[in-house]
Amino acid sequence: MTSIALNDSHRHGAAFRLATADAVLFDIDGTLVNSRDAVHYNAFHAALRKAWNIEDKIDTVPVHGNTDIGILRAVAERHGISSEDFSQALPRALAVMREEAASHAAEMRPEVCPSIPDLLVRLKDAGKLLGIVSGNLEEIGWAKMRAAGLRAFFAFGSFSDSAELRADIFRRGIAEARRRLFQDATVCIVGDTPNDVSAARENDVHVISTATGIYNVEALRACSPDLCVSCCTELLAEFA
Repeated sequence: MTSIALNDSHRHGAAFRLATADAVLFDIDGTLVNSRDAVHYNAFHAALRKAWNIEDKIDTVPVHGNTDIGILRAVAERHGISSEDFSQALPRALAVMREEAASHAAEMRPEVCPSIPDLLVRLKDAGKLLGIVSGNLEEIGWAKMRAAGLRAFFAFGSFSDSAELRADIFRRGIAEARRRLFQDATVCIVGDTPNDVSAARENDVHVISTATGIYNVEALRACSPDLCVSCCTELLAEFA
């Protein structure tokens, strides 16, 4: 039997419950879905080739908890591309990624993480505002959500098109949630990596870690999220 880990020492307190949030913002990869195709992966390689003439793979770059721009930058720097040259060609690279993903969208095979549809239904029924905060480019992120049958649950999203850092992506998502609700709305982030925890903390909002990506419960618990679960099935009890 899995257990929920609450962190008594955190400033938000151990009594945090997802049901108390006004808005819940979800990461995509490893949190809502796990991709079982190479569409996004191949789009990176097309962008590297066409924007900087780099023939390389992203395999050695940490991608979990990263952003699309951050991943491209890591490979470009490894090949000696200057910051100036990277920035100059970045719009072309992002356009290539969008084009490649769009042309192969029918090949996307996202595997929905356990209990995600049920949890989203219950959150919507409880009147929660739902959004996306993801390191994906917007067109790619929404394409994954459509392929997974989850797009209709989300009112808006904040992506990496104009924000390379995860904390900035979260900041924009939080601001949009509060614009749609009210300034002091309680926002909770749900993610699957330590970077999700640190980005949420930088923005002073609640964060739930779910071990449905590459990090296990112990690794996530060590980051001191408000709540740590093995998968989102454990969150359903709050809405029974």
